[in-house]
Amino acid sequence: MPAQPTSAAQLRGGNRRYACLDFSGETKNTWHRPDPSFTYLLSFFLLLTALAWGLAYTPSFGAIVRLSFLFIFVHFIGSSLLISTLAYFLIGRLFGPGGPAARIGEWRGGRTILGRTRRRGAAQGLFAQPGEKEQVEFGYCFDVSNRAFFPLYLHLYVLQFLLLPILTRNSSTSESSPSTLATVLGNTLYLSALTYYTYITFLGYNALPFLHHTELLLVPILILAVLWLVSLIVGWGIVGQGMAVEGLFWGV
Repeated sequence: MPAQPTSAAQLRGGNRRYACLDFSGETKNTWHRPDPSFTYLLSFFLLLTALAWGLAYTPSFGAIVRLSFLFIFVHFIGSSLLISTLAYFLIGRLFGPGGPAARIGEWRGGRTILGRTRRRGAAQGLFAQPGEKEQVEFGYCFDVSNRAFFPLYLHLYVLQFLLLPILTRNSSTSESSPSTLATVLGNTLYLSALTYYTYITFLGYNALPFLHHTELLLVPILILAVLWLVSLIVGWGIVGQGMAVEGLFWGV
């Protein structure tokens, strides 16, 4: 399918996806570019993945239908709606002109201390006047959340399915504890998934020129790395002991 390489290329060069948004904002007075094809395509892939998970672990028609509904409308659409709603109300307030992030650097001819050029704008995210383009739109937030879900799909719905026999392997010394390989591989898989999610979310909002210091959106990556290191030190596995896979089937 011609759209699939485009989705995969997003992980290799996410900046390209948002390169043309400035032109879109200038010409159409909006930063949101309605394009439901990505949502439809990823929903279709989630349907296929649900069939694979269902046939392997819940081989009944009713369970597969419920799992498909769960993957598409709860995990994907539902989580994207929740996160985009939070972003819609918070991003403009925190990172828009006059927000806390804008006051981190001092303005010196339109350039902050960190050297990042940003335009001053009268609009403050959600509280912009109708017709002004310098605002965080809900459609844009939803689009960012949808595209950030793609690495989660690859890591947690595809790779995890393929690696599950290794991820659930118990230690040779204790049948109740996962093996060291399972712990390292599983925790690293989730670290990579959430890191990519955070990074693509950052790229989306970093493309808006009226938001300031959006690099602060990358702070969760540092927190995730610390938690990952601690989990390996104490020998806690998110797949084996955190019951992450069971969470995918919650409600089925």
